[in-house]
Amino acid sequence: MTVFEEADAKLLPGFERRWISMPQGKVLALIGGAGPALLMLHGDPQTHLCWHHIAPELTDRFTVVLTDIRGRGETHKPRYDPEQNAYTKRDMAAEQLEVMQSLGHDRFTLVAHDRGARVARRLALDHPNAVTQLVVMDIIPALDFYEHTNAQIAQDYFYFSFLTQDYPVPETLIAGDPETFLKLILMGLSDKAVHYDTLAVQAYLEANATREAITAMCECFRAGFHIDRRHDQTDRDAGKKITCPTLVMWGERGVVGKHFDVEGIWRSWCEQPKFELMPSGHFIPEEAPNQALAALSSFLSPA
Repeated sequence: MTVFEEADAKLLPGFERRWISMPQGKVLALIGGAGPALLMLHGDPQTHLCWHHIAPELTDRFTVVLTDIRGRGETHKPRYDPEQNAYTKRDMAAEQLEVMQSLGHDRFTLVAHDRGARVARRLALDHPNAVTQLVVMDIIPALDFYEHTNAQIAQDYFYFSFLTQDYPVPETLIAGDPETFLKLILMGLSDKAVHYDTLAVQAYLEANATREAITAMCECFRAGFHIDRRHDQTDRDAGKKITCPTLVMWGERGVVGKHFDVEGIWRSWCEQPKFELMPSGHFIPEEAPNQALAALSSFLSPA
């Protein structure tokens, strides 16, 4: 049994591991529960395991689908291509939609954190008929992020600039000690220590410290800087907004709430926004799972 299978068996008992074949490779999905479909997308540098406190508590109301997003965990990881970045949030969102459709879900609720929330937001914008409800945790859209970045934000979120440097500069530097770099992110976005499950951290590091995974992460950030924010600008210019009910959550001790007008920014992108401040730093699903679950339970409707 691999560390990934062991972690799933311990932390997500009752969930079925399933491989979904997509045109570019296989996507790992864990499926549990019954009812209307609920897709949950994780952030960096993590996997679907970040939902292990929350997802099992939703299976009595929803068919819960947990995936490893493209380039992370056990899901396929397209290589660097100087002609085409495979990690635009538009492409990643389209792949997640295909995953859900292959499972028989044309419409679904979407809950996501960090990088996954960027994918989820793009999915809701590009495919509004597919998303019935949206929850995003602790992010600011790419365009707004870069428009408002200042010296202190650049310091607190240093890797946003570092990872966008040209291939293979960040990959080569991270390769010297990838686990230290990943732990710096996992532990550095709150003013208090984050208490992760030991097996989950082991899986995060094993999955995301490989050279191909590091390249995937860099390409995802490079896409954010070079491509995703252009997509955002086009949508803003067209007045395009997320139409479904949307819950925005952020941590009171995190960088996002410290530096950005979270409510003001998200009101400009959503027709039906609601807001919940969490007693945590950035990693809400593992820092404040009980409070996050309470907020989700109140907001989400199985209808």
